[in-house]
Amino acid sequence: MTKLHADYMVVGTGAMGMAFTDVMLNETNANILMIDKRHRPGGHWNDAYPYVRLHQPSAFYGVNSTKLGNDRIDTQGWNQGLYELASSGEVCAYFDQLMQQQFLPTGRVQYFPMCEYLPKQASTQNGPQRFRSQVSGEEYEVDESTKLVDATYMNVVVPSMRKPKYQVAQGVRCIPPNELTKLAAPAKDYVVIGAGKTGMDACLWLLGNGVAPASIRWVMPRDSWMLDRKNIQPGPEFADSFLGGVARQSEAVAQATSPEDLLAKMHAIGWLLRFDDKVEPSMYRCATVTTTELQQLQRITQIIRQGKVLSLSPTQIELEQGVAPTSTETLHIDCTADGLARRPATPIFSDEGLKLQSVRTCQQVFSAAFIAHIEAAYGSDEEKNALTQVVPHPDSALDFLHCALVNDINGANWAADPALTNWLQKARLDGFSRDFAAVPPTQEEQQYMQRIGATAPAASANLKRLIATIN
Repeated sequence: MTKLHADYMVVGTGAMGMAFTDVMLNETNANILMIDKRHRPGGHWNDAYPYVRLHQPSAFYGVNSTKLGNDRIDTQGWNQGLYELASSGEVCAYFDQLMQQQFLPTGRVQYFPMCEYLPKQASTQNGPQRFRSQVSGEEYEVDESTKLVDATYMNVVVPSMRKPKYQVAQGVRCIPPNELTKLAAPAKDYVVIGAGKTGMDACLWLLGNGVAPASIRWVMPRDSWMLDRKNIQPGPEFADSFLGGVARQSEAVAQATSPEDLLAKMHAIGWLLRFDDKVEPSMYRCATVTTTELQQLQRITQIIRQGKVLSLSPTQIELEQGVAPTSTETLHIDCTADGLARRPATPIFSDEGLKLQSVRTCQQVFSAAFIAHIEAAYGSDEEKNALTQVVPHPDSALDFLHCALVNDINGANWAADPALTNWLQKARLDGFSRDFAAVPPTQEEQQYMQRIGATAPAASANLKRLIATIN
C-alpha cells in the first residue's frame, strides 16, 4: 500500500473541487491531493448531454484565477445580446487544461483520476484515510493529519448516470437526453419527461432541430419559476437589468404582504419568469432562461400535468394522477434526474474536514472559491462557519424566500469585514461585486445602489416576517 501525505485531500475534481483548489494554490503554500472517480477533471460535465451549455454567463464560472471564455456577447441564437455560455466541451477542456497546465506544474498537487475514496468505518474514525484505483486496484493510505475536503457532497446527478426510477416496459423507446444527438431517423413524436432545466434543454434542442411543437408532449409534474438570464449579466452595460433588478427586487420584498404576493411581485418586475400565467408554479430550482427561450418553450402546448411518471408501457404513460396515451413509435426522453439534490445543510467546517456547499443561492462554484479563501484567511471553525452559512439548493417555490434570507445574512456578515469585502470586489467568480475604486460607478449605478441601500433594512425585516408565516 502506497502511503501519501499532503495538507489537504480534495475528493472530487468537478467544478467545486477545482475552484476550491485554485484559491488554495494561490493564497496558501498547501500541498494538495486530488482524487476523482472519473478519468479527467470536470465532474458531471463529463456525463452531461453534449448540447448542454452553462445556464449563466461563462464569466461567472470556472476558477477564480483563470477566465473561462472570451467575455463575448452572443450575436445570434436564443442568447443573443447576452454574455456567452460555455458548452460542455469547452468546460471539460478548460478544467483539463487547468489541471495539466496550472495545477500540476506547481509541484504542490498530486492528481489521482479513476480512484475511489474509501470512507472510514465507524470503528476506525481516527485512522488514516484511504482510496483505491479503479483501474489497477492499488490502494493508497493518506496520513490522518491530512484535512479532507469533500467536493462531492452536492451530489450532482445527470440522466445518463442512472436509469429512470419508473418502470419502462420492453419495446418502449426511452433514452437519456445524451442519446438525442445519435438519432438516425425521426420518431413519430416525442415525449419529454421532466420539467427542470434538463427538460427545458431537451425541448429547446428538439425545437431547434426543426421538430414541430405539435409533435412534442411535455410531462410537467410541477411548473417552475425561472430566472431571467438578462438580470444575471456582468458589466456596466447591464446596470439596469442587474443593479436595477436588485433595486426593484429589494423594493418588492419590502412591500410584499405574503409569500405568494412576493413571488407575484418578482414576476411583475421581470425577475422571475413562468411558463403559463394560468398555472401557479410550485417549483424553484434556479433554472435560468432568456425570454426568447421561454417563448420557444411556450410553443409546446401539449403539457401533461398529472404528476410524476410511474411507468411506461407500449400503449400508455401511467402517472400519479392518471394516464396518457403513447406508442412504440414514440420516443420518450428521460430528464428526471434530480441534478442538484436538496441535501441536508451541515456545517462546512468541522473536525472531519470540509464539506463544500453553497453559501450563495445557486452559485456553487463561487461558493467553493469563497470557502477556500475563508479556510486560508480565518482561524477557528466557529469563525469560519459564521461567515459561511449554508444556502441549501432550492426545490419549492417558497424556497425562494428562504434562500433570499440566508443570502442577506451572509451578505451583511461579509460587508462588515473590510478585508473580505476587498477580496469579493476582486474575485472573478463574484459576479455580484465590483471594485468601484478601480472602475467608478456610473451615475445610473449610483442611483440604483442608493435605492438598494434605502430599502434593504425594510426588505430584510419583511422577509423574516413573511418566512415566519410559512407553515
